[in-house]
Amino acid sequence: MKKIKIAGVPEHFNLPWHLCIENGAFEAAGIDLKWTDIPEGTGKMCQMLRDGDTDIAVILSEGIVRDITAGNPSKIVQVYVESPLIWGIHVSSQSQYKTISDLENTKVAISRYGSGSQLMAYVNANNQNWDTKKLEFEIVNTIEGAVEALTNGTANYFMWEHFMTKPLVDKGIFRRVGDCPTPWPCFVIAVREEVLQNQSNTISKILEIINKKTKEFKEIPNIDKNLASKYHQQIEDIQEWLRLTEWSQKPLSEKMFDKIQNQLFELKIIDKKGGFAEIVKVV
Repeated sequence: MKKIKIAGVPEHFNLPWHLCIENGAFEAAGIDLKWTDIPEGTGKMCQMLRDGDTDIAVILSEGIVRDITAGNPSKIVQVYVESPLIWGIHVSSQSQYKTISDLENTKVAISRYGSGSQLMAYVNANNQNWDTKKLEFEIVNTIEGAVEALTNGTANYFMWEHFMTKPLVDKGIFRRVGDCPTPWPCFVIAVREEVLQNQSNTISKILEIINKKTKEFKEIPNIDKNLASKYHQQIEDIQEWLRLTEWSQKPLSEKMFDKIQNQLFELKIIDKKGGFAEIVKVV
């Protein structure tokens, strides 16, 4: 039995992995796949890949491109979710801020440096024609930390996935002032280079199994009800999310890689560009 560690956020995008683990699909292929939920998100998973605490990460495209460029010894092996991530821009329900433009030169809560919540704050600021050099950050680690920071006023806004954050909007804890979709596919699958070199056949088999599941995922009977129950969502929100979400079974194209990297470079999130073959590997 090949032992492989995998990490991802505890969000609805990753239910296909849990279904494959629960139904024994990996085990039947001789793979002991151990999943770890990472509520802190992409910045934490980048560190785990660097430290060898995980072999695979289901991770935000922009975050892992940035970190591999900065020396993370990993490769992107495939796009996992083709559609954009819709980042809701949230303030406390008691906040004086009513629109995105009100948030210029205020402090943004982020899970950690290098996380999607930080990188997308730059993308949003650029979209709004703000001076990105003036962005200020408050590290909050998790969504619970963001609730505390926005409620206490130690940060003014927080960007997190629209649908996973909606229960906090429905409860009147957060108010959403707008959305900022990623201009690229949101999630990719990244693997440590050492694992790719030593266990490439195992990685190929893992991709084959998860790709089969994501192809049929939307057709699973009552999948909307199961998602709503598991992730504490309204059924109509999950149905809308399913309509908007497209999984992928394909490698990251060079054209899309260039689009991601060029924007990170233009926003000065990275100070040098890496070659396609340095960052992407097809197994």
